[in-house]
Amino acid sequence: MKSAASRRPVVAGALGCIAFVLIGWGGLLVPSLIRSIKDAYDQSDAGIGVYYFVYAAAYATGSLGGGLVTERVGRRAVLSVAAALYGVGLVALGVAPTWVVLLVAGIPAGLGAGAIDGGINGLILDLYPTGRGRALNLLHLFFSLGALAAPLAVGRLVESGVAWGTILVGTGLVALVLAGLFIVISMPGGRRVGSATEDPSSGEAAGRRLHLATPLLLLGIAIACYVASEVGVSNWLVRFLEPAPLTTATTALSLFWAGLTLGRLVAARIADRFDHVRFASVAALATAVALVCAVLAPSLPLSIVLFAAAGFATGPVFPMIVAIGGDRYPDRAAAVSGFLTGAAVAGSIVYPPIMGFLSVTVGLTVAMFGSALLALACAAALAMVGRLPPDAPVTREPAPIGATAG
Repeated sequence: MKSAASRRPVVAGALGCIAFVLIGWGGLLVPSLIRSIKDAYDQSDAGIGVYYFVYAAAYATGSLGGGLVTERVGRRAVLSVAAALYGVGLVALGVAPTWVVLLVAGIPAGLGAGAIDGGINGLILDLYPTGRGRALNLLHLFFSLGALAAPLAVGRLVESGVAWGTILVGTGLVALVLAGLFIVISMPGGRRVGSATEDPSSGEAAGRRLHLATPLLLLGIAIACYVASEVGVSNWLVRFLEPAPLTTATTALSLFWAGLTLGRLVAARIADRFDHVRFASVAALATAVALVCAVLAPSLPLSIVLFAAAGFATGPVFPMIVAIGGDRYPDRAAAVSGFLTGAAVAGSIVYPPIMGFLSVTVGLTVAMFGSALLALACAAALAMVGRLPPDAPVTREPAPIGATAG
């Protein structure tokens, strides 16, 4: 009979996967509902870009802050509060009477989703110290499942007469249930031993900070560029395909996420057979090529197929970057995962909202080309990581982990 300790990875990991289905689904709700929301609040693409900025800024704050707070107070408290914030924010989004209220509601929703994202990545790093490529790709596979389901379901629900706010409220109620489960489930605490008493001037602390230098910074740049590219495509694909019917456009978005899901499923089987950095670099490069081809495609069906191919290529990139961070800094799982998730969302703070302003000036096609360039920049940053040895020396003492996000 299995002990409670032996069952903990299975139960906690399963709850983490459920949480990722939820934030994957929730993350695609506004992009899928973009036409309804624009009409309801009489907003342009630039206004939607402002919402994306507010949500992404809160998401980044939640993911980075959640990782650091976890090292102080423990994972259970952080994840339960995060899920509650997420639920409250989604409910508020669904019932917001004015555009300003909707923007404000994006703050708790983003904070909660970001803390869940960073917190669950850290949980998986702690639960599975070996085979991180497989474990993280499987985790993010569940995010993709939620994301690909949302556009399919939303497009059909809205066209069948369901109020778009009802979809957001229902998702928020599920998040509140998840908050209760995080309170009772057994999981690794995530607190860093000695974090409150460690002398920052000691040789050990200084050495730890030295090791969190160039490789971590490059990984942060890579994951920021990746998410800026992925979220840019995901947030604006329905709008990019506006000449097509809503069900066609939302199906295209789901196919992008279906490709992404399949890419992570394949990567979960093969990623640990290869060098993690090289695997992620090749995937990012393939994403850039596929996106350029999708934007230039001469027909709608071909463009949709190529966007799905871009999804397949991009699928492994995020989990593999987190795995690389775990490989290099195995004793700082909570902080490293929080930092990388925060850096990732920093990318979505900058570029996807800008795409709304580009849309009303130079056109959304140009903005989509920018997503391809960002995927190429991700590949370049990862290639630079691959050139650094595991314990690369530095010439000056950098700030402690997380300080660069300030």
